[in-house]
Amino acid sequence: MIQLPFALTEYKARLQAIRTEMARRNLDLLIVNDVANQHYITGYDGWSFYTPQVVLVPLADEEPVWIGRAMDAAGGLLTAWMKPENVVGFPEDHVQRADRHPMDWIAAWMTNKGWGKGRIGIELEAYYYSPKAHARLTAGLPNATFHDADLLVNWVRSVKSPAEIDYLRKASRLAEAAVTAAYDVIAPGVRECDAIAKIQAAQVAGSPDFAGDITALPPTILGGENASAPHVMWSDRRFGENETVALELAGVVRRYTAGLARTMQLGAMPAKVSDTSKAVLEGMEAVLETIRPGVTAEAVEAAWRQVIQRYGLKKESRIGYSIGVAYPPDWGEHTISLRPGDTTILKPGNVLHSILGMWMDGWGIEVSETILVTDSGCETLTRFPRDIHVKA
Repeated sequence: MIQLPFALTEYKARLQAIRTEMARRNLDLLIVNDVANQHYITGYDGWSFYTPQVVLVPLADEEPVWIGRAMDAAGGLLTAWMKPENVVGFPEDHVQRADRHPMDWIAAWMTNKGWGKGRIGIELEAYYYSPKAHARLTAGLPNATFHDADLLVNWVRSVKSPAEIDYLRKASRLAEAAVTAAYDVIAPGVRECDAIAKIQAAQVAGSPDFAGDITALPPTILGGENASAPHVMWSDRRFGENETVALELAGVVRRYTAGLARTMQLGAMPAKVSDTSKAVLEGMEAVLETIRPGVTAEAVEAAWRQVIQRYGLKKESRIGYSIGVAYPPDWGEHTISLRPGDTTILKPGNVLHSILGMWMDGWGIEVSETILVTDSGCETLTRFPRDIHVKA
């Protein structure tokens, strides 16, 4: 029996919201290429997106259709909520062949279904949708007109239901367990890879009550000079004496991600780290005081910027983004960004990962929170001491 993450009524409500936007854009069909969006709509969950797969959402009141590799259709029957005939596998002889492409088959299937014409919306910025896939699909559907529907589903996702928020609360507990594990294991002489192993164990098995999932972004632990570059991967490098270590970790439950960044100091804390941390922590308080319904995303960033300017600091990159259901290679929703120029008005149910990283010359620090916009203000779903953790 299928154990769906959500009640069937929730999937139906998501479909209704997506179709409302499709109707507004005068779209007859939506082709969903983003893996997280496919999961959001259907519940399908499998590591099969290295071959082409799509979800088709007709404007008419019909169930969506998942199409992917034939061997993975069995996973669709186990995880997706639709009736079995709406889980479709393309033949195995279309997998990674030079003389044919899965999109040739998918286009023919759509035509036979009567969905190969009219105004078709399609996600053009999805990570696993290649230029060749798009060329073959459009060539196979000459009677359709294609319209960029990138982020249509993402914006629907940006307002979370109570059930989604419950998963994010659980994910927050795993994020806290991951940071706790990092604090315990990281010390001078310890290899980065060994620390990562302990952290990932906490991310996956950090609670007896629910399972953790793989994170869409790998854990990052940035020690010493590496902390000046936010996305450097780990190695067998050993942590040194008196290093500042920036941690960007997460917990994931049922694909819902809560991020949590913290900083630890091995040995005595340098004055520059202490001074910068004061600015960052004060800036986080300003962010939390500003976030509430009706406030724009750029107003939140402005509150942060006003604080760090008083300390003579400057940060060019955004300070946060909408977060929720995610698959590799990214856990952001690509909608709300806390930065100048984003005039999105925050709503109850938005969930933001505000990450205040300061990457300096040869060192850096990070502090973040996963934040729920409530009816009257905001709530940090991650609840963990923010001060730099000093380990003598």
